[in-house]
Amino acid sequence: MIDLEPYIRRAENARGPSAVGRVHDVVGLLVEVAGLTEPTGGRLEIELHDKTLPIEVLGFKNGRLLCAPLGSTQGVEPGAPVRSRPHGASVPVGEALLGRVLDSFGAPLDDKPPPMCPHRAPLYNKPPPSFSRKPIEAPLETGVRVLDGLLPLGRGQRVGLFAGTGVGKSTLLAMLCRRASADVVVVSLVGERGREVGDFVRGALGPGLARSIVIAATSDTAPLVRVQGALAATAIAEHFRERGAHVLLVMDSVTRFAMALREASLAAGEPPVTKGYTPSVFAALPTLLERPGNDAGEGSITAIYTVLVEGDDMNDPIADAVRGILDGHIVLSRSLGERGVYPAVDVLRSVSRVAREVTTPEHYQLALEARGLLGAYREASDLIKIGAYVAGSDPRVDAAIGAVPRIETFIRQGLDETATRASAVNMLRSAVRGGK
Repeated sequence: MIDLEPYIRRAENARGPSAVGRVHDVVGLLVEVAGLTEPTGGRLEIELHDKTLPIEVLGFKNGRLLCAPLGSTQGVEPGAPVRSRPHGASVPVGEALLGRVLDSFGAPLDDKPPPMCPHRAPLYNKPPPSFSRKPIEAPLETGVRVLDGLLPLGRGQRVGLFAGTGVGKSTLLAMLCRRASADVVVVSLVGERGREVGDFVRGALGPGLARSIVIAATSDTAPLVRVQGALAATAIAEHFRERGAHVLLVMDSVTRFAMALREASLAAGEPPVTKGYTPSVFAALPTLLERPGNDAGEGSITAIYTVLVEGDDMNDPIADAVRGILDGHIVLSRSLGERGVYPAVDVLRSVSRVAREVTTPEHYQLALEARGLLGAYREASDLIKIGAYVAGSDPRVDAAIGAVPRIETFIRQGLDETATRASAVNMLRSAVRGGK
């Protein structure tokens, strides 16, 4: 039987007659194109001597298109021809992506042949309609005790992981990618250092790469290439959700996604509003973050978005906007990390908004009791540290002084230490009630 797939792909990629525009100006990160009409978000490509440079339409002014390059503008000349791209804004999708490390366009970064994918998915998709989304009722077993025990997550939930530098964010992501009960793991590395991509794939994912797809857009790429990395990972996750798979989508980080959008929009002349961020950045965040979750089918996308907070400031404009969109947030504490408590999850500042729906009544009550003990200890911590607290003054604090060391032991977990949800609940019960 003749394999027609190569011929079909060649026909799909064949370019028919199309209008030709010309490069009018290149100023910084902005390319002005004359002689073409294309909607915002449309894709064009500049024909250079030995390659093509893709560009994306950001807007238009005085009859010319304002575009941002998806690559280096080195070698672009005045009057260079510009055409519409054959596939527009899309990414290849299919089972062949599993186990691969790719760039924002679906090209391999792992020195393997390009994946043979029969379909393409649009980068810009609408979120599932509100009333067609199935409720979050099934628990997601993460394999991380502090999450399964104190901040239980559900399939289809969207959670923010808020962390400063050096508090164990990458290690926690590695634990989630390795152990979470998901059929497919899609990892989007946006704006990471090039060295860290290889380190994450080899060290963090390890054997888990077989069920994973990594989309990497490093910090040296053009701003819209970094933006496309986040969009491509989301489109790939949606493809597997449509086929009934339970997908874990991890994006590191949504902050760098917002920074890349800021660079592109400022270059296009959009005025900033808050800390240099433009209105279009805050408009783009919900359109991206609302796309994961449950839809009307059997599949789901559980999303973990990391948010970088400068100086552990949770009131950063991006952190504040993301926290209002997602279904929960996990905050990593520098003070816990300094005491050697890893994962350094600050339970009192973290919340899972679906905890009641995905736990038993006993489990939920245990989590509330643990929070109460941690809260009582934190209120009296200054007195306890200087030795001014008198035993018997407050029964809640007395109970907390005995229980908090056990709860911190419960939270501590090494990268290679496995834990089931059932064992996490049993260990939490012993930590909170002293073995009762």
